Amino acid sequence: MSPEQRGSFVDSTQIHVRAGHGGNGSASFRREPFIPHGGPNGGDGGRGGSLIAFATTEASSLNSYSSRRSWRAEDGKAGQGSLKAGKAGADMRLPVPPGTLVFDAADGRLIADLDHEGAEAVVALGGSGGRGNVHFKSSTNQAPHQAEPGRPGEEREVRLELKLIADAGLVGPPNAGKSSLLAAISAARPKVGDYPFTTLDPELGVSELAGGARIVVADIPGLIEGAALGAGLGLRFLRHVERTRVLVYVIDVSGPDPWGELEMVRGEVMEYSADLAARPSVVAMNKVDLCPDVERRAAALYCSAKTGEGVPELLAAIGAALERAPRVPPAQAEPAPIHLRRRAKREAPLVERHTWGFTVAGEAVEGLVARTDFDSEPALERFQVLLDRIGVSRALEDAGAQAGDTVRVGELEFEYQP
Repeated sequence: MSPEQRGSFVDSTQIHVRAGHGGNGSASFRREPFIPHGGPNGGDGGRGGSLIAFATTEASSLNSYSSRRSWRAEDGKAGQGSLKAGKAGADMRLPVPPGTLVFDAADGRLIADLDHEGAEAVVALGGSGGRGNVHFKSSTNQAPHQAEPGRPGEEREVRLELKLIADAGLVGPPNAGKSSLLAAISAARPKVGDYPFTTLDPELGVSELAGGARIVVADIPGLIEGAALGAGLGLRFLRHVERTRVLVYVIDVSGPDPWGELEMVRGEVMEYSADLAARPSVVAMNKVDLCPDVERRAAALYCSAKTGEGVPELLAAIGAALERAPRVPPAQAEPAPIHLRRRAKREAPLVERHTWGFTVAGEAVEGLVARTDFDSEPALERFQVLLDRIGVSRALEDAGAQAGDTVRVGELEFEYQP
């Protein structure tokens, strides 16, 4: 689809993403003639694939994500003997239009603002591969049988929200002739009807200025009084117009009170955002062909989308406004919580007592659970040793745990034995 003409589109949707799990490490040993007790040679598992959202002009809407809500990247492959590492899972890349915001649906945190072609962000990180048994060889354990399972990939609900990016946005009340004006100043062919709210979704057109520069112009759905409070299509309108550098207020000059309409539209924009209202603007009094004898004020440009009168002057005014308009900065993503690993000072595990037993939480113990293969007897022995090393056994003892009590770490449940 060409940039000159884009159809209506879904501008907000929620999807489920799951990155690939890491492959399991291998517990393998050398098996060669005349070497009856070969050492460990198990390879590491491959990392799981990640989900990556990237902005491209090849995507004109979020429609594909409204029909398919679940996306999953490939798992990493398991390691093998002879120190062969497992193959990494393929990343899954999700194309979105420039201007797409990616939110964590659970807490509303902004993950990324993909505001330009080529911008990308990892929305779900693949799990790391488990280590093979070669990593567990030591002077006291020459033939380790344990290997780590792969870590699970991230899984979450994300909300995709498209905020239109355009140089100029045509804003105004319903039936002001914005769609017709967009068609007059660009190669776009938006749907035009003689009834309110013909435009239910933004339309984009590319216009060429006198000097040859090309600008993107957006026809935004009609604005009504109370839009800043959510009336009609107001909030959808205002979300899209946030990204435009210049506002073009389009008013039907043949109406009963065109200047009152202009003040209403300006008031709604100001109510929503003073910063938005302060951006450079142009006033286009449209449909002058219906009342050619109207009193003309210097504060506006008078034009007719139908006859073309005043359209070149309007384009020149938009170009002049763009020269003094600042770039709209991208939204700042909120950083994800960062858990620093410190060797010198490790956070003590958090133990809570319940009527049925105890729960243990903490980055160290939860990571240990994720890295342990509980089907392996050597891995279980190592798990017990590391529980003592990271302070879990002492914390349970201090909390009053007795032999035989139930202890739960995440989804793992085991019996406490001092």
